[in-house]
Amino acid sequence: MKIGIIGSGAVAQSLGDAFIKEGDEVMLGSREPSKEAMVKWKAAHAGSRTGSFSDAAAFGELLVLATAGHGAAEAVKAAGLKNLEGKTIIDVTNPIAAAPPEKGVLKFSTTLDSSLMEQLQKLAPGAHFVKAFNSVGNTLMYKPSFNGIRPTMFICGNNEAAKKKVGSILERFGWETEDMGAVESARAIEPLCMLWCIPGFLKNQWSHAFKLLK
Repeated sequence: MKIGIIGSGAVAQSLGDAFIKEGDEVMLGSREPSKEAMVKWKAAHAGSRTGSFSDAAAFGELLVLATAGHGAAEAVKAAGLKNLEGKTIIDVTNPIAAAPPEKGVLKFSTTLDSSLMEQLQKLAPGAHFVKAFNSVGNTLMYKPSFNGIRPTMFICGNNEAAKKKVGSILERFGWETEDMGAVESARAIEPLCMLWCIPGFLKNQWSHAFKLLK
């Protein structure tokens, strides 16, 4: 499968690495395709591609949105709405505000009555956003190891086929999937980032994930 990744930071690169290990073709997209980090990443991954946000969006059969939350809307616009039409987009973003954590708790730019993913879905109504990978660190996104126990990734989105597609990717990546419903459920899933980060900020513990027991 051809994977277009909109973003070039640590999360984008980690997911790019994962898809390449799974045998997929990857293009990493950036606002500055010629920057040093992009050149180094391409050199380290034979056969991979780099380009602009719109290049990556046009290239990918499936897309990953892995920018900072405050830049996500602009990244979607730069990718080109026509390039997103009808495509599944794994939305990894969180609406983290430009303010320091308070006693280990991140501040968000949204309220519990809205989510960043809902804003993005309204911006690109023809795309199929699926929230995933937002509630764990980038080093654990691929083949996480917890003594044989598969952690749970909570997802949501309006398109059932898109969620099944993302679920199959999560299965390959070593996760179990819990479908939490439509896009509005991102109001609950995005704040899981806050909860995940608290042990990191308070105790420097970053090697954990969530598990739903039933």
